[in-house]
Amino acid sequence: MISRRDQGRHPGCAAAAAVFAIGMAGTTLPTPLYGLYRAELAFSELMVTVVFAAYAVGVITVLLLAGNVSDEVGRRPVLLCALGLSAASALCFVCEGGLPLLLLGRVLSGFAAGLFSGAATAAVLELAGPGHRARAGFAATAANMGGLGCGPLLSGLLAQYAPWPLTLPFLVHLVLLGVAAVLTWRLAETVAAPRRPRRLRPEGLRLPPEVRGVFAPSAVAAFAGFALLGLFTAVAPSFVGETLGVHNLAVSGAVVFTVFLGSTAGQALTGRLGVRRALPGGCLVLVAGLVLVATSLVVQSLPVLVAGAVCGGIGQGLAFRAGLTSVSDAAPPEHRGGTISAFFLAAYLGISLPVVGVGALSLSLGLRGAGLAFAGCVIAVAVCVGLYVLRRPPAVS
Repeated sequence: MISRRDQGRHPGCAAAAAVFAIGMAGTTLPTPLYGLYRAELAFSELMVTVVFAAYAVGVITVLLLAGNVSDEVGRRPVLLCALGLSAASALCFVCEGGLPLLLLGRVLSGFAAGLFSGAATAAVLELAGPGHRARAGFAATAANMGGLGCGPLLSGLLAQYAPWPLTLPFLVHLVLLGVAAVLTWRLAETVAAPRRPRRLRPEGLRLPPEVRGVFAPSAVAAFAGFALLGLFTAVAPSFVGETLGVHNLAVSGAVVFTVFLGSTAGQALTGRLGVRRALPGGCLVLVAGLVLVATSLVVQSLPVLVAGAVCGGIGQGLAFRAGLTSVSDAAPPEHRGGTISAFFLAAYLGISLPVVGVGALSLSLGLRGAGLAFAGCVIAVAVCVGLYVLRRPPAVS
């Protein structure tokens, strides 16, 4: 049961959103640096995607085993634990001594993101109060995507123009995590009767009956949108450097940032369009973005790639916020954290599985051929979901 006594405190909502953004920024900090790690450790493009996928494995593991834990123990303890895991991940990169520490750092980062996804989203929604749910929904999804976008932008700028390119970005993030820990400690707890969980159990992500009607189309749309995000956060810097011939790390980070900027813009438009139009519309805009990304690989054009990132990001943002709103509104309060975690589980399957496929295909087809194959597959998924929700829109306002 969720307490209402502190839900009207908008500063608490803003602070929770800031904590969410700082935590998620750490998960994408390594994105522009993968080329430097490849040169230093001499591993293949497939290994880059495996390192990236280790993060997704961490996320999925936590969502399966502890996706509902914040509904039981409270939001604040889970957020503090997530911040601690994020700090441990940053320390692995600071002390980087080879592939094992890179993998460990990414897995720990995934654990943190898995905890943030359900607990931070629920905290932002609940601290805003029932009269401001739409605005809080945007704050939560924008904090998520904005944090993910700021990570590569920050590390790209620092790696290109500051000393210690493989260390300084993570030291800066450790300082930000300290600020986030202070903010979290001061947050009001929104779970009325926190208790120690009896055990971690995968069945905690079972969906309540109220959610099942809207969950499937929303989750598949999130899968397709996050597949695009996975492509940009895992291999876009390699595309920019090897296929387009641009080797500036700040540019690579900025290209990745544009897809998340587009996502945030798409989320802002969702409130105006409404969920029933935003979900199918987002899928169709996502298709247009993927077509532009594929075109950029054929004609080797950085501006077309950026246009595809922005367009695809807008589509992802529209579909993501519409799906998350549908799912969170349908979920009863006592199951909201677990239901949101199940939604993110589908999304993170999208961010991991297709990207590893791109890495594997790149060994035989090259990055350009693998990227084209990826675009075709995700276009097919997005078209099918878009047509389905046009015929059977979510039963929400």
